Amino acid sequence: MENPLKSKHHVSESEKLKENRINSYGNHNDNIILNFDFSQGLQSWHPNCCDGYVVSGESGYLNAISANSGGRYAVITNRKECWQGLEQDITSRVSPGFSYTVSACVRVLGPLHGSTGVQATLKLEYPDSATSYLFVGRASVTKDRWEKLEGTFSIATVPNRVVFYLEGPAPGVDLLIDSVSVSCSNLKGHESATMKCFADDENIVLNPHFDDGLNNWSGRGCKIALHDSMGDGKIQPLSGKFFASATERTQSWNGIQQEITGRVQRKLAYEVTAVVRIFGNNVTNADVRATLWVQEQNQREQYIGIASLQASDKEWAQLQGKFLLNGSPSKVVFYLEGPPPGTDILVNSLVVKHAAKVPPSPPPIIENAAFGVNIIQNSSLHDGLNGWFPLGNCTMSVGTGSPHLLPPMARDSLGPHEPLSGRCILVTNRTQTWMGPAQIITAKLKLYLTYQVSAWVRVGPGVNTPQNVNVALGVDSQWVNGGQVEVNDDRWHEIGGSFRIEKQPSKVMVYIQGPSSGVDFMVAGLQIFPVDRQARFKHLKKQTDKIRKLDVILKFTGADVDSSLGTFVKVTQTQNSFPFGACVNRTNIDNEDFVDFFVKNFNWAVFGNELKWYWTEAQQGKFNYKDADDILDLCKSHGIECRGHCIFWEVESTVQSWIRSLNKNDLMTAVQNRLTGLLTRYKDKFRHYDVNNEMLHGSFYQDRLGKDVRAYMFKTAHQLDPAATLFVNDYHVEDGCDTRSSPEKYIEQILNLQEQGAPVGGIGIQGHIDSPVGPIVCSALDKLGILGIPIWFTELDVSSINEYVRADDLEVMLREAFAHPAVEGLMLWGFWELFMSRENSHLVDAEGNVNVAGKRYLALKDEWLSHAHGHLDDQGEFRFRGFRGTYTVDVVTLTKTTTKTFVVDKGESPLELTISL
Repeated sequence: MENPLKSKHHVSESEKLKENRINSYGNHNDNIILNFDFSQGLQSWHPNCCDGYVVSGESGYLNAISANSGGRYAVITNRKECWQGLEQDITSRVSPGFSYTVSACVRVLGPLHGSTGVQATLKLEYPDSATSYLFVGRASVTKDRWEKLEGTFSIATVPNRVVFYLEGPAPGVDLLIDSVSVSCSNLKGHESATMKCFADDENIVLNPHFDDGLNNWSGRGCKIALHDSMGDGKIQPLSGKFFASATERTQSWNGIQQEITGRVQRKLAYEVTAVVRIFGNNVTNADVRATLWVQEQNQREQYIGIASLQASDKEWAQLQGKFLLNGSPSKVVFYLEGPPPGTDILVNSLVVKHAAKVPPSPPPIIENAAFGVNIIQNSSLHDGLNGWFPLGNCTMSVGTGSPHLLPPMARDSLGPHEPLSGRCILVTNRTQTWMGPAQIITAKLKLYLTYQVSAWVRVGPGVNTPQNVNVALGVDSQWVNGGQVEVNDDRWHEIGGSFRIEKQPSKVMVYIQGPSSGVDFMVAGLQIFPVDRQARFKHLKKQTDKIRKLDVILKFTGADVDSSLGTFVKVTQTQNSFPFGACVNRTNIDNEDFVDFFVKNFNWAVFGNELKWYWTEAQQGKFNYKDADDILDLCKSHGIECRGHCIFWEVESTVQSWIRSLNKNDLMTAVQNRLTGLLTRYKDKFRHYDVNNEMLHGSFYQDRLGKDVRAYMFKTAHQLDPAATLFVNDYHVEDGCDTRSSPEKYIEQILNLQEQGAPVGGIGIQGHIDSPVGPIVCSALDKLGILGIPIWFTELDVSSINEYVRADDLEVMLREAFAHPAVEGLMLWGFWELFMSRENSHLVDAEGNVNVAGKRYLALKDEWLSHAHGHLDDQGEFRFRGFRGTYTVDVVTLTKTTTKTFVVDKGESPLELTISL
C-alpha cells in the first residue's frame, strides 16, 4: 500500500525526520495510532489480505461479545494465513532514537480449542535492502475473554516505511481488537517504561504453581502430567497442591516448557527459581538444567543455559539462575531438561522475575593486617616439631641442610629478611599421597586478605619419577590449592602460591602433600603471610614509567612560533597504543549498551566461541561463519584489531563428536581442510591466531596424528596467512598452582616446537587467576621472557563476590602486565555480567551499570594517559615524558591557536618529533 503522506507532500527523508522528532518530543505520552478505538470505523487501518469490519461494543451483535472498553472493536475475518491481520502505516509518526510502548486489547473467535498467540509486529521497509520484521510483543488469548498485549520497540535508522500490525492466530480464526496504543518516550526513560509493564515482583511464567492444571505448559518432545502425589504417596508437593512431571522422555533435552514470548524484555536481567526433583529409571541423582530457546527475527536459533543442579529422587531442590536477552527475538521458550532418557523431571513451582538489583558489597575493613608476617607457628623449627602434627600415620623428624635464603618469590614480596634456620621437616613412612606435616591456622587468618605461600621442598633419594609436591589447605570440607611444584631430582625446589578466604570458616588446616606413597620428602621455611599490594603498586608505577614511557621533544616550525612571546603548549594523550582487549560473543553485539562500552574502552577483541571449530563446523561439511563475520564487521567499523581464537583445541572434551569418530587419515584431511578453509577465508583479517589451544593440558591431535602434527599446524598456518602472529596459549602458567603448565614446562614445549620449525611468534598466558600475587606472576613472566617472544595475557579474568576485592585483583594483574617489558598486550575474557565463564568476575552488571571493578579498570586506563602543558623553551621546543600512543597538541600564540595530532611510537628515548604549524 502506498504511503499517502509521502505521496501528497513529497518531503525529503531529512525533513521528515526533523518533523518527526519535533512531533515526538512534543507528544511523548500521546498515542501515535490514529483511530485507536475504532470510533471512526476502520479509517487509517487496513486489513492485510483479509476482511475486516467494526462492531458496536454495546450491541452484542457478534455472539453477544461486548467490547472491553464499552465502545467499538474491530473484527478481522476470512484469514487464510497466520500473518494476516490489521495494520496501520506509522512512518511519519515514529523516529529513530526513541522507545515506544505498545498496548492492545485483543481476543479471538472461531474454530479454536484452548489458547493461541496474538502478536504485534513492525514491518520495516528500506530502500536498498530487504524488508525486515521486528517483533514487538505477544499475548496468549482465548475465545473467553479480552487479553492485554504489551511490548516495546525502537528503531535505529530511518526506514522508508514503517507498518504496525497485529497478527498470529491460526487460519480461519477471527482476530478481535478493542483498542491499540503506541506511546513514545525518550530512550532514557526506557527502563521505567518497561517496568510499568513488568513489575519487579511479577512472575512472567503463567500458572507457575500448576493451580490451573497444565494450562500454558507443554512437553518438549515428551508428555507432561499433573500430580497431587506420586510413588504411593511418598512424593508430595513441597508447596501448594500440585506438581507436574515431564515423562516418557527419550532424549536428555526433553522436558516441560512454556513459551514466554512477549513477556520478557531485552536488556533486562531475569532470575529463575524452580523447585525440582527426579523420578524413575533407577536414577538417584541427575543433572537438571534450565534453558532458553530463542528464535531471532532472522530465524537464527540460540540456546541459553540459565542454571544447572544435581537433582535427587529423594527430595525437592531449588534450581536458581539468571539470564538476559540482548536482541529482540521473535520467539522465546523456557524449558527444563537434562536427566537421562526414561527419568522424569518433577516441577513443583517455577518463577521468572526481573532480577533484583544487588547492592554493591562494602569494602572489607581489615584491622592490623600485619603484612609480611608469617602466620605459621615454629616455621624455623627452633622448637623442634612444636605446633606441627602428622596428617595420617606418617613419621616426622627434624633434619638439617636446607637453604638459608628465602625462596625468590617470597624474597621479592618481603624484601630484606633474616636467613632461614637451615632446618627442615623430614617426612617418612608415607602410605598415602596426602600424608605429610600439618598445622591448624584458623585463628590467624583474616577474611579478604590475600596470602602468599612459600617454601623449599625436596624429595628423598632414589626417586626416579617426577613427584608433585603441594601446599594444601583444608578449609572446612573444601580443598584449597596453595601452590605446587614438580620435583624430579634431589635438589631443593621453590614452591609458591596464594589463597584468600572470603567466608568465615570453622577450621583451616595447612598441610604439605603430594608425592607418591612410600616417597619421603622434606619441607623447609614454610611461609604464609598477607601481601601488601599497595607497596607493590608503588614499585610497579616506577617500573611502568621506565618501560612504557619515552622522553619526547616536540620541535615546532612555522612563522607564528615565537618563544620569546610565550607560546603556550598543551599536550593531551587521546589513546594509549598498548592493546587492551576484551572477549565478545555474537549475541553481545545485539545490545547497543554493550557495544558502546566495548568500543569506547577496548582496542582489541577476541571471540568467545565463534571462531572455534566446534562452532564453525558443528556438523561435518556444514559451515557457520556468519557469527564470526558479524563480530569482525563490527570491529572493523570501529578500528578494533582481532585475535583469532582458536584454530584447534587440543583438549579432547572440546572436540566435536564427528571429528572424534574419524580414522587417522580422515582426521588428517579434516585438519588440513580446517587450516585451509579458515585461514584462506580470513587472510589478513586476524592479527593473531591461537594455533592449538591448551597443548599443556590436552593431546587429542598429537595422540592420533603423531608428535609432528603440532609443528605442522603452525607451519601450515604461517604459509596460508604469513602476516598473522601465531601463538601458543594455555592456563595456570602464572599462578604456581598447576605443575602441568609451569613456566618451565611451557618453555620446554615452545623450544620443542621451534626445533621442529614451528614459527611460534607469541606466548599466550590465559590469566584465569584467583587471589593473584604480583611477585608470583612476575616470576613466571621473567622466566618466559628469556625466550624473547612477545607475551600476551589472552583471557584474563578475576573473581570475587566483593567488588572491591575483585577490583584489587584486577589491578594486580593489569599493573603487573603493563609494567613488564615482555608483555605486549592484554585481553579480558569478557566484562559483562551473565556473559562470562566465571561468576563474580564482571566489570559491568547485566543491565549496564559499571561496578567497582569496572571503575578501577577505567581509572587505570586514565592513569596510563599522559598530559603536559607549558611554554616553549628558548630553542622553540617543548619536552615531556609520555606513554606511547596518539596525542593532540594545542599551540597558542599571540595570533591564533593551532591543533595538531602526533603519535609517540616505539623508538629510542628521547624521541624527537617535528610539527609544522
